[in-house]
Parts: sequence; C-alpha cells; structure tokens
Amino acid sequence: MLDYLFRRLTADSRRGEELFKSLTRIAREPHWYVEGDVPDTLDGRFAVLATVTAFAFVRLEAEGEEGNRASVALTERFIEVMESEHRELGMGDPTLGRTVRRLVGSLARRTDLWRTAVSSPGDWAAAAQESLYKSDVSPNALKRSVEALKDLWAELGHASLAEIAQGKF
Repeated sequence: MLDYLFRRLTADSRRGEELFKSLTRIAREPHWYVEGDVPDTLDGRFAVLATVTAFAFVRLEAEGEEGNRASVALTERFIEVMESEHRELGMGDPTLGRTVRRLVGSLARRTDLWRTAVSSPGDWAAAAQESLYKSDVSPNALKRSVEALKDLWAELGHASLAEIAQGKF
C-alpha cells in the first residue's frame, strides 16, 4: 500500500539500506536488553531501533542538503521495513497504513526529544527514560543505556556523512 505513495521519492530504491542495516544491528546488540534492561519484546526492540534511528536523523541534520537526502532515504527504508515486518505479523491493508503512520510519528517524537537532549547539557537520563522505557527502570540499567547512547552519539559525531550513509561508524 505505501509503496504506491513512496515509490519514487529517491531514484535508487536501495538508498538508505546500509545505514538502516547498521542501525538495526546496533538495536539488536544484547547490551540494550541485558545491561540496559529494555524489555526484549516487539515494543522494546522498536524503542531501541527508533532511538538509534533518531540519533542518526539528528546527526544527519548537521550535514545540510546532503544530510537531508540521506535522511529521506533512511525514512523511506524505515517505512518500507516497518510495512514489511507488520505484513509478516499478519496485519492487513485496512490497519497497516495507520500503524505505520503511528510508528513514524513515534520516531519523529524521539527525533525531537534527542535533538533537544544532544544540543544542550540537558538530562540524558530523562531523555533515555522517555525514549527507551515504558515503565520505571533501575538506575543502573538506565545509566548503562545512557552510556551506550553517548557512545553512539560520539561515534556518529566522528563519522563523515559518507561513512554514516554507508553504515560505517
């Protein structure tokens, strides 16, 4: 269904694929779920994926028009994967579009949250709590997640636009 709407936004249907693969790999790292105590559920895994993807969007914003093109490609890939995954879960067309829009909205909220958190000496713990957890989490687990997020932010900060777009950071 969404293929019809988004089919021609980029000329290369594979743009954004390597970056999304890299973000997915990061979101699958066990430390999020073991040391960070993010629930190892569909919702928990989505929270981690959306959070690390939001970091990529915030970082790409610093790259001007080229970063914007990479963000568009990443958005398209995110939508394509979310649609595909939910179809595999048995969701049909009547509700699929609404669900994917909700997921994209959740990603946008996280992007806004992290845009604010990384641009000021704000409280990363509060941002991580909101972005990764639906309920309370132990201070130690939250601290581990914040450390992992700060490490990811540093990696993205040291990577060039080309490296980020290729998922090499």
